[in-house]
Amino acid sequence: MISRNFKNVLVVSLGFLFLFTAYGGLQSLQSSLNAEDGMGVASLSVIYASIIISSMFLPPIMIKNLGCKWTIVTGMACYISYSFGNLYPGWYTLIPTSVILGLGGSPLWSAKCTYLTISGNIQAAKDGKKGSDIINQYFGIFFFIFQSSAVWGNLMSSLIFGQDTGVADIPEEQLQLCGAAECGLNVTTNSTTTRPAQRLVWTLVGCYIGVGLVAMLIVAVFLDNIDQEQTSQFRGNREPFCQTFLATFRLLKDWRLVTLIPLTMYSGFEQSFLSGEYTKNYVTCALGIHYVGFVMMCFGAANSLCSFLFGRLARYTGRAALFFTAALANFCCIIALLFWRPHPDQLAVFFVFPALWGMADAIWQTQTNALYGILFPRDKEAAFANYRMWESLGFVIAFAYSTFLCLEYKLYILLAVLVLTVITYPVVEYYEYKNPTEPIEEGTYKSQKETIQTDENKIICQTQM
Repeated sequence: MISRNFKNVLVVSLGFLFLFTAYGGLQSLQSSLNAEDGMGVASLSVIYASIIISSMFLPPIMIKNLGCKWTIVTGMACYISYSFGNLYPGWYTLIPTSVILGLGGSPLWSAKCTYLTISGNIQAAKDGKKGSDIINQYFGIFFFIFQSSAVWGNLMSSLIFGQDTGVADIPEEQLQLCGAAECGLNVTTNSTTTRPAQRLVWTLVGCYIGVGLVAMLIVAVFLDNIDQEQTSQFRGNREPFCQTFLATFRLLKDWRLVTLIPLTMYSGFEQSFLSGEYTKNYVTCALGIHYVGFVMMCFGAANSLCSFLFGRLARYTGRAALFFTAALANFCCIIALLFWRPHPDQLAVFFVFPALWGMADAIWQTQTNALYGILFPRDKEAAFANYRMWESLGFVIAFAYSTFLCLEYKLYILLAVLVLTVITYPVVEYYEYKNPTEPIEEGTYKSQKETIQTDENKIICQTQM
């Protein structure tokens, strides 16, 4: 029989799987589906700008008042609003719903990371194991399930849009503009000027809305409220608002967090490049918008499998070896993309890049999340809020210059941030190796274990174990 903590990890993972089946599919299509005046990319930029703002104060406030579970449910509702905005895409629908999504995004992810970290430490104390090993394992399981959302969301888009045969016509002159050979700013919707029939767009977005609602239901009904007692204590002995508001910024006094900023921002740069630039300037340009889903499925499958693998492998290889493996994979892809001239005859190559990118992204996501949880065990909410804030800044910058910088320069910027990451990250890793961060007092988790064993009614659980 699986442990209660492991069950909770599965519930969180399934909730995110359903939610991001919808959002991930929409994000991959924005630069192609809503390409008019750069509206789709602009909405993505607004999303991550809003996440930056919400990261400054919302996560600690919401998590300490609502608890991790209900913060996750509230954040999911914000994500679903963006799907509704895509039913009738326009500046007046996409931008407001992008703001709503962004404001809920940082609390959602911070609550998820905090929940997994708490669960991992409780289980480690219960089993007498090292907390960091269980946390790594839990994050690996989460990302294994979560990253497969790219498979299902993009499969839905490709199957639905594939019913429109008109999107498959690619003129030869259009192929000359694909890749980094030309600037890449003249590539239009596609395929490259044909947008899928509106009824197909409505069908897809309707499916995404339904899947998002299922995600909310899964978490609301089946997830244990493991921090209910701490939340009640906080509400009964409330900190001054200013102190809670500044929690995210106070953590910036820690030089380790500042040194990790390039690594965290690179995560935003590399994800935005694949979903915004590769899908538009390589896949949509040369193959058609109906292929975006299939290509991103390859990314999602590789990401999912590697997340599970590296979550377990980290205890044997260490984080540093995995990080440098990811850096090498991204470096090779960037150099190749600078010289590759995409053509429909090279169909297999279109899937090689996202597969390698997915492998690398699995490392960036699992290991960076786990690293934040290990380095800042006493300030989890503020640490993960900083993570979302700096990662989102990478997204914002990348999406902001997307409409006016040539593709070649975007690749050079991505390469520069990668090099900076490779220089700064080892400093923190070496310091942590020499001066390991002590995990949060074991007694905290032992007392929680005793509470679970002696009075299980204090944990709200709607499922019989």
